[in-house]
Amino acid sequence: MSDYIHFTDEQKERANSVDLVDFLQRQGEKLLPSGRDKRLASDHSITVRGNRWYDHASEEGSYAIDLVKRLYNLSFPEAVSLLLGGEQGVEYRQHSKFSEPEQRKPFALPPAHTDMRRVFAYLIKQRCISREVVSEFAREKLLFEDAEYHNAVFVGFDEKCVARHAHKKSTATGSAFRINVEGSHPAYSFHYVSKNPSPNNLFVFEAPIDLLSYISLHPQNWKNASYVALNGVSEQPVLKLLELYPQLQRVTLCLDNDKAGHKAASRIHETLRQQRFEDVVYDVSARKDWNEDLKALYSQEQAAPSMVMT
Repeated sequence: MSDYIHFTDEQKERANSVDLVDFLQRQGEKLLPSGRDKRLASDHSITVRGNRWYDHASEEGSYAIDLVKRLYNLSFPEAVSLLLGGEQGVEYRQHSKFSEPEQRKPFALPPAHTDMRRVFAYLIKQRCISREVVSEFAREKLLFEDAEYHNAVFVGFDEKCVARHAHKKSTATGSAFRINVEGSHPAYSFHYVSKNPSPNNLFVFEAPIDLLSYISLHPQNWKNASYVALNGVSEQPVLKLLELYPQLQRVTLCLDNDKAGHKAASRIHETLRQQRFEDVVYDVSARKDWNEDLKALYSQEQAAPSMVMT
């Protein structure tokens, strides 16, 4: 039988108070900016701030010890020991529970550039999205180019046509930078609601690029349907749109074709079922996501004229 390792309450409290951003970076983890939080590059569903973490896919979270156990498959004593520096006695910066709470910054759209040339070039040439689709979203003020960094900015409006959410995506070649503008309301993420009052379908995606890609792949009468990008896997935008627009009679889940996407789609489906919304169907991309499908189709079309018939 293994020895029982005892930690005092003071030791456990210190371990749970470790600043997770500092700790994870010193463990070699790559963290991505996500508003006021940091998101794990190895698992985009997990965000950390101070000594707390949250898994947006499984909708659970806690303090430092539980995350270290989860990430590194450690026992409770092993996790506490690692957080306290082990035998080396390394001290990680502590997150004080008595520190003043952060003030939530009021939401404001970033200043717009005078034109959208870089955004159009990025979305059309690099992402293969239809020029007509990009132009339509730009005309509707749902998409613009920011002045400082030339990011593509995807805007979410509320029912009073007030901007409440914005998601920035870098247009630089090879850059994976993307972030929600601080103060964004998660229930009002990037979306398009059909002006057709007849009952219609709400298509749900993880990211704005996927949404635009899907429309480019299915352009016929696309304005007769509605679309929303979750900017992650939270169901809040779906529930808000269903609350505001009773003409949305069906939900089609078009999340990524990977383990995280499948898990999130099942969870959202169950949430809708609990809300007594039964008409839910799935549409899954052939590849990892809809933009990969779109780019593959574009490559095939470009190669077709050069093919020699035998």
